[in-house]
Amino acid sequence: MHHQWLLLAACFWVIFMFMVASKFITLTFKDPDEQAQSGSCAQLWFELHFNSNAGERKKQFPWDSRRNVAKISTGVGELRGVRAYSAKQEFLFLTAVPDAGRLPGETHFPEELKPTGKVLVEPLVYTQRLELMRNVCREDALRNLSHTAVSKFVLDRIFVCDKHKILFCQTPKVGNTQWKKVLIVLNGAFPSIEEIPENVVHDHEKNGLPRLSSFSEAEIQKRLKTYFKFFIVRDPFERLISAFKDKFVHNPRFEPWYRHEIAPGIIRKYRRNRTETRGIQFEDFVRYLGDPNHRWLDLQFGDHIIHWVTYVELCAPCEITYSVVGHHETLEDDAPYILREAGIDHLVAYPTIPLGITAYNRTKVEHYFLGISKRDIRRLYARFEGDFKLFGYQKPEFLLN
Repeated sequence: MHHQWLLLAACFWVIFMFMVASKFITLTFKDPDEQAQSGSCAQLWFELHFNSNAGERKKQFPWDSRRNVAKISTGVGELRGVRAYSAKQEFLFLTAVPDAGRLPGETHFPEELKPTGKVLVEPLVYTQRLELMRNVCREDALRNLSHTAVSKFVLDRIFVCDKHKILFCQTPKVGNTQWKKVLIVLNGAFPSIEEIPENVVHDHEKNGLPRLSSFSEAEIQKRLKTYFKFFIVRDPFERLISAFKDKFVHNPRFEPWYRHEIAPGIIRKYRRNRTETRGIQFEDFVRYLGDPNHRWLDLQFGDHIIHWVTYVELCAPCEITYSVVGHHETLEDDAPYILREAGIDHLVAYPTIPLGITAYNRTKVEHYFLGISKRDIRRLYARFEGDFKLFGYQKPEFLLN
């Protein structure tokens, strides 16, 4: 009976220590850029955030991946972080382990771990995305689909906010217009997102958004190494559907060259039924994109191809070490996270996202690919396989088999 009471008391002590610790510790997992760039196995860290008279400070402690725990001595004992999983995200929970040599009544904490009343446990999904991307980048079998040169074409896609040291790589048809508005406000061209005229957002002579390609080589490298860098992705096939609808069906910004110049070029080369007189169909578009020899048409179309080329071709994710990769499907969570990580969440907010607009729509995908041959779909997937694997999107077996 005596031992049972001791065990119960010890349990209460552990719970008490956890409650105390959770009141002043903020944990975030970090992957050091240096190790990512060296190609070595990345060391996972977590950070303790604490407040002092000098403001908020951080301290890093290593994560023991073999034992799946992280530990820090508190002066009372140890705080052990353990990873827990849910369907979408991974979290860290703390438990307290008292030192055998200390009495239960003693509550000595290191000076830097004074209580702050702040509780925040960050999801690890963002770290997992970067780890997945780096792992796929190392796969030799996918090298041709995951690597590209950091050419002027790539540098033209990256917009710069020097004031807040941010680089944003544009991936059209993934909500980029709203991110451009965020950067326009940060650069000081307009006082608020609501005041930006729609015709200015994509007018790069008026919107105050310099491209990375406009700087010298030394200035480009400095920004690539030191600035916060991010881009957004979505399911690759759903993005292609969005591009087709926006440029060849609705064309809301009245860009007639898509229908009158690009569409006829695709139809002439890829339409099987030459007697068909309708405008460009999604099947024509798919056949063009899946053709291994598509590049000769790409050269004729110029920069208009940015709306349907791969994320790899746009942003060079295996060559540039990005800080965050956001997903369109989870933009409600990702947008605030990106603003917070970039240190600008107190300056600007991402525009309101209409309910359900970012969710993956399998029914729509099935509808657009209905009637397209398996051969053409497989060729399309072969081109975009790098995007699917780099960013964790499932292979669309329901279309391929």
